[in-house]
Amino acid sequence: MPKVMELDKVVVWDGNMAACQAMRQAQIDVVAAYPITPSTPIVQNYGTFTSNGYIDGEFLLVESEHAAMSACVGAAAAGGRVATATSSQGFALMVEVLYQASGMRLPIVLNLVNRALASPLNIHGDHSDMYLGRDAGWINLCAYNPQDAYDLNLMAFKIAEDMSVRLPVIVNQDGFLCSHTAQNVRPLSDEEAYKFIGEYKSKNPLFDFAHPVTYGAQAEEEWHYEHKAQLHNALMKSSEVIGRVFSEFKALTGREHNIVECYDMQDAQVAILALGTTVESARVAASNARKNGIKAGVVSLKVFRPFPFIEVGEALKHCKAVAILDKSLPAGAMGALYNEVSAALYNASAKGGASPLLSNYIYGLGERDMTQKDLGEIFAEIDKDAKEGRITHAVQQFVGLRGPKMSFF
Repeated sequence: MPKVMELDKVVVWDGNMAACQAMRQAQIDVVAAYPITPSTPIVQNYGTFTSNGYIDGEFLLVESEHAAMSACVGAAAAGGRVATATSSQGFALMVEVLYQASGMRLPIVLNLVNRALASPLNIHGDHSDMYLGRDAGWINLCAYNPQDAYDLNLMAFKIAEDMSVRLPVIVNQDGFLCSHTAQNVRPLSDEEAYKFIGEYKSKNPLFDFAHPVTYGAQAEEEWHYEHKAQLHNALMKSSEVIGRVFSEFKALTGREHNIVECYDMQDAQVAILALGTTVESARVAASNARKNGIKAGVVSLKVFRPFPFIEVGEALKHCKAVAILDKSLPAGAMGALYNEVSAALYNASAKGGASPLLSNYIYGLGERDMTQKDLGEIFAEIDKDAKEGRITHAVQQFVGLRGPKMSFF
């Protein structure tokens, strides 16, 4: 049995420590990892916990991130609780194996500490890697701060391992702004955390020799389509389990998490929609905008996959103008989050719901600062849109970019 770690009711952890403490409390059977900035402290600290007797499981250091996810797939198929962590280029190297994990319905938990993708090389945070894996068949959860990184990790195991889900889960957190920023965190005791997650229940384990199974079988046109449709169906329906687990966690801790989070949206005429650490900054900016007479609010997502189309439409149904913030390179299109939200609101408007004016703000590439001044100007711009009933500026803009102002739509 592993040693119990005595924790204070309030501790000061950064996002990486919060994530790896939750992993420790989950009593994982196998963690296979290859360190990469800014997620390195997760596996580094986990290795220390293992050496000091706090973990009764296997900790494998492999030769690459591709190998790390491959080892996780093998361990999960064998019937174990499995997790890992990575970022950026390492995640890009993993992507091939992500599809194996989801296609085989293996409940692996991956901490993705979001970081820019090269080239040019950059170790700081944006959401390029998050969007790289959005269609790989994994549930995606989004943390705003270290407390979220802790809470969502505990819930990720419970969601992934639910027998009606059995899908891998990514817990996203912003590189450095969350992963290396220390804040107060209120952890559960080791006993409470493990009781919440529950004992691991395997499904079709390879080591059950009395009931042999095959993983990774080939399926051409006769059955490939059906497998993918079932995966999509399970992913879409997982929102029911996610909502239930969020409710159970609130009952245990008093901390509320929602698939879509709303701030000052009761009478909001304009809103920013964002992900990650930007959410808390946008909430401050919204409060300041209200002091200037702008009915501002903020909508944010704790769950990016399955995408909450209905909930987003409901949250924005009274708005006249919405700014959608994308912390990634659009690469020849509107931003990825903008496109998701546009689809949600298009369907809502087709049913008589909201049809607000939508603007796309690209920001924070390579961790360029998004300031309160920037956010205040965005609220002022979309407030002008709302009052005039039209978009009064370029639909897509790059916030904080040096040199000539750049827009394409």
